[in-house]
Amino acid sequence: MNIALTGGTGFIGSHFLKQALDAGHNITAIRRSPLSAPRISLTQSPCWLDRQLSEVRSSDLKDCEVLVHLAAHTGNVPYDTLANCLHWNLITVLNLFEQARLSGIKRYIVAGSCFEYGRSGERFEEIPITAPLEPTNSYAASKAAASIALCQWAKEHKINLEILRVFHVYGEGELDTRFWPLLRKAAFSGENFKMTLGEQMRDFQPVERVAKAFLSRIVSTDYNSHGVSVYNLSSNNFLSIREFAVQEWSSCNAPGSLLFGELPYRDNEVMKFVPGPDFLLI
Repeated sequence: MNIALTGGTGFIGSHFLKQALDAGHNITAIRRSPLSAPRISLTQSPCWLDRQLSEVRSSDLKDCEVLVHLAAHTGNVPYDTLANCLHWNLITVLNLFEQARLSGIKRYIVAGSCFEYGRSGERFEEIPITAPLEPTNSYAASKAAASIALCQWAKEHKINLEILRVFHVYGEGELDTRFWPLLRKAAFSGENFKMTLGEQMRDFQPVERVAKAFLSRIVSTDYNSHGVSVYNLSSNNFLSIREFAVQEWSSCNAPGSLLFGELPYRDNEVMKFVPGPDFLLI
């Protein structure tokens, strides 16, 4: 299959790119510049398209059958301003999708985020896809706005759109300032690891399985060619951050100690993100 891809040098995107290439798909991967490189080693190279998303034209995508959108602007702390997040995660993406539509692409697979649900997560034992979107930061607000706008865009043009809302992902290639890499760095160096009490409930997903889920949706024939679908992408592995930390610390045979309660929770911390029965099980 001929696939157009955004975010191929990012965390999830790098793993998706490797799996898709190894499976024999042809990839046109959009990256900002030749200096942008995937987070993991690839056995093959895609056809790189060195463009900002705002610079892509329909002629760049003329042979592609599906667009997989994994790129995101400031998906990690510190988040950019709301205006910039809306520009890059909504306006630019909507313009890109319109260029893709003009090129003839009729199928779109988009990485959403559990953070779109925001405070809703704390009101549900398990978050349904119909839960209100109540984001608590600029990044999440821009992703929620993009979900709403892209769904409307797809309905207007009668084309297929799937939004897979990703929950908490970890693994090789993850930004080294995030929780899992920091924990493992401390574990392997023999240091103690300071963290919060870790009461936050999360759904932890290995990045390889998340990438595989996106790839499985691309090759699936079980979709409505003129329909819009939203999934909670879940591994069904619900743990508190404390439980996850203990599990990973033990797997590293760490000589140091986990120091619970040494750090405060972040401002506006949502304590629970557990996806409901409307999930796509990996």
